[in-house]
Amino acid sequence: MIISGAEIVIRCLQEEKVEHVFGYPGGTVLHIYDALFKQDEVKHILVRHEQAAVHAADAYSRSSNRVGVAMVTSGPGVTNAITGVATANADSVPLVLLCGQVGTAAIGSDAFQECDTVGITRPCVKHNFLVKDVKDLASTLKKAFHIATTGRPGVVVVDLPKDITAEKCEFVYPAAVAMRSYNPVVKGHLGQIKKAVQLLLEAKRPILYIGGGVVLSDSAEKLTDLARRLNFPVTHTLMALGGFPATDRQSVGMPGMHGTYEANLAMHNADVILAVGARFDDRVIGNVEHFYNEPRKIIHVDIDPSSISKRVKADIPIVGNVPDVLDEMLKLLEDGFATSPQLADWWRQIEAWRAKKGLQYHQGERIMPQFVVEKLYEVTRGDAFITSDVGQHQMFASQFYKFDKPRRWINSGGLGTMGVGLPYAMGTSFANPGATVACVTGEGSIQMCIQELSTCKQFELPIKIINLNNGMLGMVRQWQEMFYSKRYSQSYVTSLPDFVKLAEAYGHVGMKIEKPEDVEPALKRAFTEYKDRLVFMDFIIDPTANVFPMVATGKGLTEMILAEDL
Repeated sequence: MIISGAEIVIRCLQEEKVEHVFGYPGGTVLHIYDALFKQDEVKHILVRHEQAAVHAADAYSRSSNRVGVAMVTSGPGVTNAITGVATANADSVPLVLLCGQVGTAAIGSDAFQECDTVGITRPCVKHNFLVKDVKDLASTLKKAFHIATTGRPGVVVVDLPKDITAEKCEFVYPAAVAMRSYNPVVKGHLGQIKKAVQLLLEAKRPILYIGGGVVLSDSAEKLTDLARRLNFPVTHTLMALGGFPATDRQSVGMPGMHGTYEANLAMHNADVILAVGARFDDRVIGNVEHFYNEPRKIIHVDIDPSSISKRVKADIPIVGNVPDVLDEMLKLLEDGFATSPQLADWWRQIEAWRAKKGLQYHQGERIMPQFVVEKLYEVTRGDAFITSDVGQHQMFASQFYKFDKPRRWINSGGLGTMGVGLPYAMGTSFANPGATVACVTGEGSIQMCIQELSTCKQFELPIKIINLNNGMLGMVRQWQEMFYSKRYSQSYVTSLPDFVKLAEAYGHVGMKIEKPEDVEPALKRAFTEYKDRLVFMDFIIDPTANVFPMVATGKGLTEMILAEDL
């Protein structure tokens, strides 16, 4: 069949079972948009800014384990998309970005809306391609989806010159691809896995430390099975919320800068750490030298060999796909490889740390943000998809909403991108039609992509926006209060809009909540009376509320600041 390059792009998306593409048209991709118009299988979601297109595709993938796809035009379309690309890639999200490019003859001539897409995106993608021959188009797109989803997932950019999308050739979509330079390891070394299991069963103070790799690889069920067989305490990174049920007795919460008291002390005092799909980043273990103060053995399981021993030396490194490695561990335990250790003393110590209640707060006359999140959890029965922006509200949501299922927490962990919350909620809604989706945000973050309220209206997305409005850039203000002698440089947000009127101007429902006793009734009304509408809930919260516990930069996990310390 002889068809145009643009039609080949659409046929490739159909072959990959892509249902939604998030994008914004422009001159260099008009051939592709025309091909989109002529079919119904692939649906296009028109956003209001290219950054939001990539964020929405990102969340689409995170919440469904399908490849997110976005499409932008050349030049400013590409550069507007870069923040979304870097955000998704930092969190290992499988995503394919289709970019328009000027005609091949004009590349390098400073043509109208030309930029070096390959050069610009190289530092923040897993891989990128520039298609120079229409005959290579189908095989290139097959490679893009393969690379995005295998090994450590990530973003693949495909740069499409306009003339390539106009030229014609025979369409043949490869059944599979083989690349000599790309063969990620899947199976972990069995000898290493046996050594790891033996060490785990000899441990006196073990902890299971899980990261986003558990969620991305759909390994939550196997991980939970392993944890329960071993009876180990489980701590999870920000990216792994829901990878192990938060309401389970064995869960000790998040470790790190804003981790729980019990998680941080358990991590620091453990004699054996089993790290699965995590990377010991700076926000999790704090000061590396302080972390080394206590002797311990570390077993590190990850699909990406470059992540192992990057910051903390692994005693037993295991390179492999998380579910495959967990399968082997579970099989060894089933085969009676050894007997489980007695952990009663360790659990007594953990319960003593847990009794400290490091997350406690006082709800007074002003609305506390923690209270709002707790009520959100109660009203949604813990069964919502929660997207968040970045800041104090992100930490409150991660601390006080108890995620028992994976892929329900959608946030920017690695890059920490403000503005993702609303487009994340959009992508999640498209991937999970009929699901309850709430966006926890702040008055600073929400304004960065607030134009997407228009997209939400066009597609009648019933998202609930939980705006924790303290009139300032909360996390910046907290750091300035604690470490800059209360010099509040540019952290106050002045000239805020009337969010209720703004929501109504876009055709949505707006609510302003100022009293603690009105929080729960307002949430119930939003999720019942306005179940099928977008509701923007502007909660006026206590501007002095801070996130605790807190481990300051350069400090160790045992050097937490608690609310009671101030």
